[in-house]
Amino acid sequence: MNRAISPLFVVVLIIATCGLIYELIVGTLASYLLGDSVTQFSTVIGVYLGAGHRRVGEPLLRAQPRGALHRGRAGGGAGGRHLGSVLFFTFSEGASFRVTLYATVLLTGTLVGLEIPLLMRILKDSLQFKDLVSRILSFDYLGALFASLLFPIVLVPKLGLVRTSLLFGLLNALVGLWSTFLLESQLGTTLRLRVKGVIACVLLTGGFVLGDRMTLLFEEQLYHDEVVHAQSSPYQRIVVTRSQRGFSLFLNGNLQFSSVDEYRYHEALVHPVMQAARERRRVLILGGGDGLAAREVLRYPEVESVTLVDLDPAITSLATKYSELQELNHASLEDPRLHLLNDDALRFLAERPPTETWDVAIVDFPDPNNFSLGKLYTTRFYALLKGALGESGVTVVQSTSPLFARQSFWCIDRTLRAAGFQTRPYHAWVPSFGEWGYVLASASALETRHALPDGLSFLSDSTLPMLFQFPKDMDEVPAEVNRLNNQVLVHYYEEEWRRWN
Repeated sequence: MNRAISPLFVVVLIIATCGLIYELIVGTLASYLLGDSVTQFSTVIGVYLGAGHRRVGEPLLRAQPRGALHRGRAGGGAGGRHLGSVLFFTFSEGASFRVTLYATVLLTGTLVGLEIPLLMRILKDSLQFKDLVSRILSFDYLGALFASLLFPIVLVPKLGLVRTSLLFGLLNALVGLWSTFLLESQLGTTLRLRVKGVIACVLLTGGFVLGDRMTLLFEEQLYHDEVVHAQSSPYQRIVVTRSQRGFSLFLNGNLQFSSVDEYRYHEALVHPVMQAARERRRVLILGGGDGLAAREVLRYPEVESVTLVDLDPAITSLATKYSELQELNHASLEDPRLHLLNDDALRFLAERPPTETWDVAIVDFPDPNNFSLGKLYTTRFYALLKGALGESGVTVVQSTSPLFARQSFWCIDRTLRAAGFQTRPYHAWVPSFGEWGYVLASASALETRHALPDGLSFLSDSTLPMLFQFPKDMDEVPAEVNRLNNQVLVHYYEEEWRRWN
């Protein structure tokens, strides 16, 4: 039995790693499908940990490899073969998604939770109790550390959710199969367990090989239109769909634009701030890696340079290599006046040379639906942005919907004012999004200084002033200032959009 002690501690390490990976996958899936990332991750991990406290009611030695095999099948299914497909199906069909979700969490949590007490009881005659507990918990926590580092840095960017779940399902099945050899002298007849283990490994290996096709199949259930491009970057899931009307870009399941009406969004984003700017020689675009905001900026012949900062090189690469998007953005990212940087916008502003400033800054980030994005809507970020503008510099911030997320919209406006800006909020109707909001801001007084360029499809000199008028159901409401230490905007946003979803 002493010879089996070291391998069994390795088993503990693998079990802990796989268990947390499963729940990170399910939590990510829940956030991806339902939004509300804070609530989904909190409840998923909480239910998982609670499910782990179970009494063992079957023969000890035989339970260990059997549990690993079950966990391999269930965990592999959590994002892939069985339960994952059920999660996607129940969500797309409007069935009871949360019931299926938490049943998945309870199942994997229970199977993982059984394992540690089982191994402790198997090893109790080989080590003193204090040494046994110390080693078991050390390997358990080490496995959780491995999982928390591997999942966001390596697994999701390189493999995606489905293939990650299948890989760790396979790893669990292999552990179960290995355990039949480690404990052979105590188990007796193991042929049946080994056959099950081999079958599980073969099925999970096949699923892993076909993982990309399975991911595409599941995603097609989530989108009304045909999926024509899908990829995972270290930062997000990128999906392009096509219909008879045109194509659409989704990031983490959230629509970014539709080619049918994106001109309304981007004309409203860019031209009011270009009208208000005293100088328009140097322009900074934060976000906007699709090149559509840059297309509008480059309409102005007096623009000498455009600096575009977008975190994800996968998006900027798509904007130059996907022919339909390149045609839509007029190859703006290849314009000689544009300088492209793939960097975090907050870090870029914090590290810029003090002498480098811009006349106009266009902030086109995704909505603040998590803390990582929420930091880009804080007083800290806006103070850095203010420093990057010249004395008469002007900026505009995409600010979600003043109709669907009213308090969120006015929170952004108030946060800009708290950072020292004078603001002029406005809105525009974009059919794909509904009523959408923006905030024009400057350290000095805001006024219209220039006429609109020719060739616009949406805005005109007569209709532009109407964008700054708000009806009663979108008028200002009280909201707190969004700061790094409270991220109140993320909470506003999740609560408001949950009501509409």
